[in-house]
Amino acid sequence: MTFDAPSPTLAPPYQALLEQVPIGEHSVIEAETVAYEHEGLPLEGYLARDAQADERRPAVLILHDWYGVADNVRMRAQMLARSGYVAFAADLYGAGVRPTGDAAPAEAGKYYRDLQLLRARAAAGFSWLQQQPSVDPARLAVIGYCFGGTAAVEFARTGAPVRGVVSFHGGLIAHDPSDAAQIAGSLLVLTGGSDPVVPDEAVVAFEKELREAPHVDWQVTTYSGAPHAFTIPGTDRYRPIADARSWRALVCFLDEVFR
Repeated sequence: MTFDAPSPTLAPPYQALLEQVPIGEHSVIEAETVAYEHEGLPLEGYLARDAQADERRPAVLILHDWYGVADNVRMRAQMLARSGYVAFAADLYGAGVRPTGDAAPAEAGKYYRDLQLLRARAAAGFSWLQQQPSVDPARLAVIGYCFGGTAAVEFARTGAPVRGVVSFHGGLIAHDPSDAAQIAGSLLVLTGGSDPVVPDEAVVAFEKELREAPHVDWQVTTYSGAPHAFTIPGTDRYRPIADARSWRALVCFLDEVFR
């Protein structure tokens, strides 16, 4: 596990969105790529934190969309660091695997077909974050975007010791037999009302499964007119209102579960 050189500057749409989150007066936000591994496979994540913090902080593991550790999760990590958290964008694919175009769904498909592997890759990032000296290991949450939203929920199904899990426009997979009863932390699902990837029937089936695990604390919020990937700036799918509302929902959720 080693720290490498700082990551490149974010593309303009991401940088502009990042600047909407103020930096604390005495904070110094550091962000860097991190080399770690899973069963011998090199992985490369992205860590953001306030270097001036002198106490252990609550931490958030971020799971990427099907393009890998790119500007979206790097931006979100920095936004969370500015908000007082240690944030680590885990690598679910492997170092250097950053697909574009049609290669992205093909790469993600490998993991949709092997959910145990997807869970294990999320667990590797979680374990790395959990061990960091700047992190309070009793206050951990996991969030994910698109493919990463699916990964976050799948990781929650392992019984992982997290305070909370958040899925942003992630695919919702109902399981038969159900393992929803294994979910230990609170669950927040943020989905688009016009998302063909997550149609109403998928939401209904997912909620039905959760209702059969009555101890699980969960909520689903649907944003009207929001398509799939509504939080990704610089694309025709981006919906600034839904993005802003979902980010505020995340901030309130983290504040609640980390009390």
